[in-house]
Amino acid sequence: MANPLDTLLIIDLTHVLAGPFASMTLGDLGARVIKVERPGIGDDTRAFPPFKEGESGYFAAINRGKNSIALDLKAPGDRAIFERLLAQADVVMENYRPGVMETLGYGWDELHERYPRLIYGAVSGFGHSGPEALKPAYDMVVQARGGVMSITGEEGGPPVRVGASIGDIVAGMYLTQGILTALYQRESTGLGCKIDIAMLDAQLAILEHAVAIASVTGAAPGPTGARHPSITPFSTYRAADGFFVIAAGNDALFAKLCDALDLPDLAKDLRFVTNAARCENVALLKRLIESQTLNASRAHWIARLERFGVPTGKVQNVSEALEDPQLLARNMVLPITPRPGGPAFVGAGNPIKMTGLEERVAHPSSPALDQDRATILEWLAAAEKQQTAKSDTLPKK
Repeated sequence: MANPLDTLLIIDLTHVLAGPFASMTLGDLGARVIKVERPGIGDDTRAFPPFKEGESGYFAAINRGKNSIALDLKAPGDRAIFERLLAQADVVMENYRPGVMETLGYGWDELHERYPRLIYGAVSGFGHSGPEALKPAYDMVVQARGGVMSITGEEGGPPVRVGASIGDIVAGMYLTQGILTALYQRESTGLGCKIDIAMLDAQLAILEHAVAIASVTGAAPGPTGARHPSITPFSTYRAADGFFVIAAGNDALFAKLCDALDLPDLAKDLRFVTNAARCENVALLKRLIESQTLNASRAHWIARLERFGVPTGKVQNVSEALEDPQLLARNMVLPITPRPGGPAFVGAGNPIKMTGLEERVAHPSSPALDQDRATILEWLAAAEKQQTAKSDTLPKK
């Protein structure tokens, strides 16, 4: 089966998470990703725990299926190899601070002149423009600056970082979208373009309700715990044996919830008859709901609410999520094929399900540092030979 991006070649200079997450996504869609790493060190995440038989599970999960070659872009011999790779590539990706690629002689202007079809994807903390473009940033910095931490956590508590590294991951998602858009554009223009993704920009872009609240009311929203600030009831609730969630996102669902809880009069109570009223009386409504839910187990209430058509679910830890039958049925928990003699890891599957895309039951292995040098150089020589032979058959002007 031919995957959608089977003909795409990506030269990936990125490290840690935002860029590697993007190239992982494109690799899952069929692209060949050649990961260019620092000699002797490689990607920083090779040193990130947890470790198994001396290898990083973090690195394995994000870099599965990629090829690795170690190149020093200040060394003439390695620069020559890098430029040969660029001549074959569709996309080059980097996540250095702005100006580093220019110093190396590989900035957008230089590369676009030499390789006009090449797409240049850059991801950095603050982007390639603006007064703070040169500042360093990590996930926590942009979660803080972008407003995400101010609305995360419990009401009255300190700011809390989102547990997943959404500063990096969301930027990686936007970089993926930008690259796919640039590929589509190239079909009509014949030219590549530069994509400039700032992690900080991406954080503001995902604050759908918070931006609306701040801009309309003039007051910045604060944390509301698990509760949605604009929809009620839409939060965690206690059962006799732990937490579960109820997401009654409209009046019809609220009426069904009231019937399921044997509280039919609540749906007619003026304090709760509209979503706006329920938001005004959220604390009282939660107490009334939990006066019922505390009397039985989560399993009881989830089964009952599902019978009534109310969206609900158990609050699972990650180990439980890895065993969730729905996720397993959709191949979202997959083994990562170990290299010969290497450890076996598990990673998340590809959430993009589409016709024409191979549905994996296992991921290919992640590479050892520089393991694919010989294979890459052999392929490169063959590709250049084929390219030369093709050009020799073209009519001479």
